[in-house]
Amino acid sequence: MKTANSYESDALAELEPLGQEPPPHRRRWGAAVVILLIVLAIVALVIVGGILPKLKARQQLRADTDQLAVPTVAVIRMKPTTAEQEEVLPANIQPYISAPVFARTNGYLKSWYFDIGAHVKKGQLLAVIETPEIDEQLRQAQADVATAQANLHLSEVTAARYQELLKSDSVSKQDTDNATSDLAAKQTTLQSAQANLKRLQDLQSFEKIYAPFDGVITARNTDIGQLINSGSGAPPASLFEIAAVDVLRVYVSVPQIYSAACHRGMIVDLTLPQFPGKRFHGTLVRTADAIDQASRTLLVEVDVNNPSGELLSGAYAEAHFKFGPVTAHTYLIPVPALIFRSEGPQVATVEDGHHTVLKEVHIGRDFGTEMEVLSGLTDQDVVIVNPPDSITSGEEVRPVMRSADGEMTGGGPQ
Repeated sequence: MKTANSYESDALAELEPLGQEPPPHRRRWGAAVVILLIVLAIVALVIVGGILPKLKARQQLRADTDQLAVPTVAVIRMKPTTAEQEEVLPANIQPYISAPVFARTNGYLKSWYFDIGAHVKKGQLLAVIETPEIDEQLRQAQADVATAQANLHLSEVTAARYQELLKSDSVSKQDTDNATSDLAAKQTTLQSAQANLKRLQDLQSFEKIYAPFDGVITARNTDIGQLINSGSGAPPASLFEIAAVDVLRVYVSVPQIYSAACHRGMIVDLTLPQFPGKRFHGTLVRTADAIDQASRTLLVEVDVNNPSGELLSGAYAEAHFKFGPVTAHTYLIPVPALIFRSEGPQVATVEDGHHTVLKEVHIGRDFGTEMEVLSGLTDQDVVIVNPPDSITSGEEVRPVMRSADGEMTGGGPQ
């Protein structure tokens, strides 16, 4: 392609052989052509170097804006859990047998032989009560029995004599019947006197208080010289409280969702704050077989052997139950993944790789940072870890798979 200078050179070359110079208007036209071409070249350079990059940058900005308009969400893929989970529940430790010891007779405490913390055997003497009134009534009852026996002996002799005299008609039939009836009355009087004597003897035996079973004295509510009232009503107080602690009963209220997993013979571990790092093994021996309507829990009893007396009755403990999965397929999801709305608990999942779907779920156990999902999810579901509160089904998102340690691995689910 020829430039303006080449055209001008050609024109001059044609004129030179003839010895003629080009006219002035032609020289001006050639210069104008050169200037025009230079301007066009400059305009082209400006367009290529300035306008086109701006257009490309604007197109790239529009593409980036459209891409950033799609929110990026961290997702995890559901995997069923079948491992046993340990559930920690509050527990109350109670003695296997516990009973207050009351007096069965009135009097004054003469002496006591065991104080709190003492280990006693069944039948050991705990205290003695002085009962002077009972003693006097007992002597009176003994005299009444002796009198009744003497009267009975006389009636027996009289009745027998009248029976012999009646054979010879020496006495009337009426007198004989009177003697026989008097004998029966005297026998009844003797039985009554003997019963009263036995009652007073029993009351006198209650002067001595014995341990009803092997155990430890947990309370002593009396002292020497104190007035003792018999019975267990409102005014009288127990003299002692005794508890059997070789085996302890541990009562635990298990939530209803785990009630089906509680069975007799399962091992339950106990931990107490005064024994850090130490576990005591117990066995579940019985359940209430009924759900408490107030708390929706099942009361269970766990027996723990306590031969050394290390565990104290009345203490607070934590019972560690090892429950398996409540259903065949359960899932653990992070707590922030749950959405709580009027429809109930929901989870946001990603389907087709880019669109959200809200699913209703049934929540099980709470493990602090994770929740157990009993139903509503499958192994193929991809769950958004921390969905926004305004999320709805059908929204377009850009999922990024989160690894087990919480790092983003990049890329969405395949």
